[in-house]
Amino acid sequence: MPANPLGVALRKKRAGHHTLVWARPDLQAPQNFTLTSPAFDHGTPIPKKYEGRYFGANLSPALSWTAPPPGAAELVLIVQDPDVPMSKPATHALTLGINPALTRIEENALTNPSPVPGLVHGKGPLGRRGWAGPKPVRSHGPHAYVFQLFAVDQALDLPAGFTLDNAVAAMTGHLLGRARLDGTYEIR
Repeated sequence: MPANPLGVALRKKRAGHHTLVWARPDLQAPQNFTLTSPAFDHGTPIPKKYEGRYFGANLSPALSWTAPPPGAAELVLIVQDPDVPMSKPATHALTLGINPALTRIEENALTNPSPVPGLVHGKGPLGRRGWAGPKPVRSHGPHAYVFQLFAVDQALDLPAGFTLDNAVAAMTGHLLGRARLDGTYEIR
């Protein structure tokens, strides 16, 4: 298939890793637990099976983590793509209410509504809730998909329809730790 001229033209335009919530000064915390997936290793490609809607099945990968720090009341998962040709990263998942006693969530648990009790999804791009799998512009080059898991010391209890800004504001000052897993995806 020939290269997509739009993807080629935008190759140098990317939000950048400095725009991730992970890089925000108000969300700094120790990396004191670990996030992994049986579907892919840190820094490796995410399997096509998890490709986003319009291209694939839009399944979220299974995730597992080591014990979060003591005192964690809730875990918050934010998945972002910092390689989009925009000024801000694209949010692919924004999920609150993850019970810190859990050590994993199964494949496709980030659907809306989630089969996991307590999980609540915030509004992502275009008002979407739940997992939005990778779907970068063809020929734009590889994109990183950064899974960021935060342990907070209180339940965030945000209203339905909460946004990334609402979640960040509620998390600020309440972080006990964080974990990160990066995958990549490219449509040539």
